[in-house]
Amino acid sequence: MLLSPDTSRDITPGLIEGSLTAIFFVVAFIWPKLGCRQFSRIEHAFSRLARKKGMAVAAVGISAFLLRLAILPLFPIPLPFVPDDFSFLLAADTFAHGRLTNPTPAMWTHLESIHISMQPTYMSMYFPAQGLVMAASQVLFGNPWWCQLITCALMCAAICWMLQAWLPPTWALLGGVLAILRLGLFSYWINTFTGAALITAFAGALVLGALPRLTKTARLHYGWPIAVGMILLALTRPYEGVLLCLPVAGAMGRWAFFGKNRPAPGVLLRSAALPLTAVLAALAFLGYYDYRAFGNPLTLPYTINRATYALTPYYIWQKQRVIPPYRHKALRDFFSDPDKGEYSAFVEMQTLPGYIHATYQRVWTALTFFAGGALLIPLIMTRRVFLDRRIRFLILCLLVLMAGIAIEIYMIPHYLGPFTVVFYAIGLQAMRHLRVWTPEGKPVGLTLTRLAVSLCVLMAGLRLFAEPLHMKVVQWPVSAWSIVWYGPNHFGTERARVQSQLEQQPGKQLILVRYAPEHPPIDEWVYNLSDIDGSKVIWAREMSAADNTELLRYYHDRKVWLVEPDTMPAKVTPYPVPAAQ
Repeated sequence: MLLSPDTSRDITPGLIEGSLTAIFFVVAFIWPKLGCRQFSRIEHAFSRLARKKGMAVAAVGISAFLLRLAILPLFPIPLPFVPDDFSFLLAADTFAHGRLTNPTPAMWTHLESIHISMQPTYMSMYFPAQGLVMAASQVLFGNPWWCQLITCALMCAAICWMLQAWLPPTWALLGGVLAILRLGLFSYWINTFTGAALITAFAGALVLGALPRLTKTARLHYGWPIAVGMILLALTRPYEGVLLCLPVAGAMGRWAFFGKNRPAPGVLLRSAALPLTAVLAALAFLGYYDYRAFGNPLTLPYTINRATYALTPYYIWQKQRVIPPYRHKALRDFFSDPDKGEYSAFVEMQTLPGYIHATYQRVWTALTFFAGGALLIPLIMTRRVFLDRRIRFLILCLLVLMAGIAIEIYMIPHYLGPFTVVFYAIGLQAMRHLRVWTPEGKPVGLTLTRLAVSLCVLMAGLRLFAEPLHMKVVQWPVSAWSIVWYGPNHFGTERARVQSQLEQQPGKQLILVRYAPEHPPIDEWVYNLSDIDGSKVIWAREMSAADNTELLRYYHDRKVWLVEPDTMPAKVTPYPVPAAQ
């Protein structure tokens, strides 16, 4: 991705949404019956669909798929452009070729990349579920993104299904629609390959949608969605998965031992045997994968990569690691620079004022991503929601999440993926309380609710045409678009252009990348797929003259190029190979 001066306007979707939210809030008090007849007609038709629960769930899933498909001309299939993207793509390519991992490349010191382990094997540092899903897409459709789209549709449908177990049908359908508008079209969850949030949000919806159905009806087949959700969480984000499953396990245990409609112990054990076996089989697979990729079934993903490159731990009570001997400035900047990389978050968390500020930033990040401006209005009913018995268990889940996140150093919205349905359920319940709010006998709350939903629809339309409307969608740094619902632009085009250009050259190609001194470390270009030596184009880092000579000798049958990403456009020239070489 090429970093260039930002010449767009200062008007952002977030600024527009915040301004319209304030205006709509005032309008609701001045004209509390605004559009009452028109809104009533829409709500009547909406309610008719919502009462057909199965059809409503299907409608949400199909709509999420077709709408994202329809906007492909304006929002094309995303290209990889941040380290997580390339790491997951490596996993997908590895699995698609029938391998669990890859041998360490001979020239691996030139090929080191962020979030990729080179030893004991060459593989993504992440848990395998996202890579497996993308591998299936690569094999079936030729592009790893299509299963992302399918997973997104399943996530939106599952959110609606989960909400039907906790809220009235109309509100459940509304939750599914909002999930499409705020997560399924523009967010980085669907427009990058990062984070596996679509999978974890789908898994969380399965678990929390099946739980009340199981405990209220005693239909034991609902144990299967819970088991599938737990498996997906274990293979994506197990820490946040445990935070979700702890209160769920408590609720299931209470029902199994003290519930009024609990089944006989023998029946319960027989019905739970297969789902529990599936969960244990998934954990066994994870252990085998860890053994093949990292040398030990008890060595989880992340562990070796973090021990090799990172200074900072994951939890606030852990101490900083010893600075490792970095071979490349880009990796050193990413892992240890207090201004450019992840180290800054760790430094901030070491003081009480810094911890308080970081906690405030986390809350604001979650609100900005999941609620934006329009959906903040119902939160004025937070006190009533916390006193509401209907979703008391979901409030408990939220408190467990807050306790778990409070001891972590880092928090990005996709970490919260398993709890997506919790946020939606709480927000919708706040909307229900707001809807019946009548200060001075006026239906202000009803109008506020209608305007908030209308604003979400309006903002989706504005985001769709942000470019022709000259709205500024921040391109850099990553933190600017990863915390907002309207997500990134179509990034990664410059690296893809260079890749495509050199793939069209005859013979095999080798690229040596040379960064400018102030190159941002997260804008990484040195990534390869699973079979490096068999690739048409290999990306490598320029090192010392002696190291480069060794690299060029090993790849003597390749045309060598120098790429300088920090120019406009990226500069591609033949590499000055010494005559003797």
